[in-house]
Amino acid sequence: MADWDRLSEGRSPRKYRAGQMVYLQGTPPDCFYYLASGSVRSFISSPAGEERVLTVHRAGDLMGEASFFDGCPRVTSAMALEDCLILSVNREQLDRAFQRHPELALPMLQHLARTVRTLSGHVGASSLPAQQRIARWLLGQPTGEDGTIRTTHEEIGQAVGLSRVTVSRVLGELAAQGLVGLGYRTVAILDREGLYEMINLEG
Repeated sequence: MADWDRLSEGRSPRKYRAGQMVYLQGTPPDCFYYLASGSVRSFISSPAGEERVLTVHRAGDLMGEASFFDGCPRVTSAMALEDCLILSVNREQLDRAFQRHPELALPMLQHLARTVRTLSGHVGASSLPAQQRIARWLLGQPTGEDGTIRTTHEEIGQAVGLSRVTVSRVLGELAAQGLVGLGYRTVAILDREGLYEMINLEG
């Protein structure tokens, strides 16, 4: 994992309170964000006012980078779930960081590719059966040093458009098949190839 802390050299992050918006869907992307501490919910709003949660960002994540790099209006909004420290990065600041740390360029490209894949997955996942939706979402999430994904059943349900009860049932089925391991607010992928086979993807 890249050391995104290097983006903050010489600058201090801004504090956001729980419930405060970090950025809004449809606004110009003049910067992207590095989440130094806390957690942030990323979501899409429909014209009818409905919200679809895409992911919950944790400390160490980048946010809003896809729109920043393509220059188009933001496709998502982000809101702090708890008190957070967040650093904004504009083009001039990013250029300086790359000049000082050129080794960050490749991880940034890899990160952008994963972001695009995640967004594409959300577009095509709504018609899939519940097991495939959840398996696909799990495979697209970053894991911690212990190999687990920090999430709750409710967060998964919000991300894939299923009820918490359905998510709990499906995770139980996946655990019984030996594909995942379940803990308190964590899911561990035990058989990645098995999950790929379930959603007919090549690992």
